[in-house]
Amino acid sequence: MSTVTPRTQRGTRTRSKILAAAEKVFATLGYHDASIVKITECAGVGLGTFYLYFAGKHEIFDEVVEDLNRRVRMAMAEASAAEENRFAAERAGFKAFFHFTAQHPALYRIIKQAEFVSPGALRKHYSKIVEGYIQGLEASQQAGQIRVMNPEVAAWALMGIGELVGMRWVLWEGTEDSSGHRPEMPEEVFEEMMNFIDRALAPTGAQPTVEG
Repeated sequence: MSTVTPRTQRGTRTRSKILAAAEKVFATLGYHDASIVKITECAGVGLGTFYLYFAGKHEIFDEVVEDLNRRVRMAMAEASAAEENRFAAERAGFKAFFHFTAQHPALYRIIKQAEFVSPGALRKHYSKIVEGYIQGLEASQQAGQIRVMNPEVAAWALMGIGELVGMRWVLWEGTEDSSGHRPEMPEEVFEEMMNFIDRALAPTGAQPTVEG
């Protein structure tokens, strides 16, 4: 047995509460020091309730990774969907990514743990992000908005830029507030990063048109 989908709204709320508690415990204590008892204590539910929805610690860890992945992809997709050109969409997507990571620094901490705890979940996390990225880059190439390039290589490179810049200026800067949020990405850092990306994507001999 892996994870179980609740049949009632109450069950859905309980499962979500356990998942949120697991995210907090894994991010705070790390996978090896975390325990199902600590997760249920954080969630305010009994041990038996945990096993109604999850088979064990490893299964809920994978579920936390998948849930964070879904939420960050949704945030980025919603932010960039309304933009009319690739450069504006890149800006909106990265803005949403950095805002999400400032609000949910557990994303970095848990994904780093996944390298050792669940390599399959780690690969799935990055692959899902890249799949959508490749599609967007391919469509932009066909529309002549960006230069011709290998969209898979470009997608991985762009994702790497965003992750490391976010680590340096979101995760490592300042301290978390009472809600567990970290400072937002400094505007001057964001603009410098986007200038670099805009020039990398611009068609040969053209200057990108960037809103903002």
